[in-house]
Amino acid sequence: MERTGFEPFGERLVSATDAQPQSRASKYLLRAGTGLFWSLVAAIVFARAAFFEPGVYDGFSRVASLAKSLMF
Repeated sequence: MERTGFEPFGERLVSATDAQPQSRASKYLLRAGTGLFWSLVAAIVFARAAFFEPGVYDGFSRVASLAKSLMF
C-alpha cells in the first residue's frame, strides 16, 4: 500500500487522471444550480433589508427590563 495513494483515514485518493470528464449537461446543471442558489440568497437578503422594522423587538426589551427589575 502506497502512502501517497491513501488519505490518513484509509480512503483511496482519486488522482486527476482517474477522474472521468464531466458531460456538458452536467456542467450546465451545476452552473444553473449554483446560480439559483446565490440568486435565492440575494433575494432573501434584499427582502430582509427591505422589510426590516427596527421597532419589532421593542416589546421584548420592555419584558426583559421588567424581569430584570423584579430580580434585582
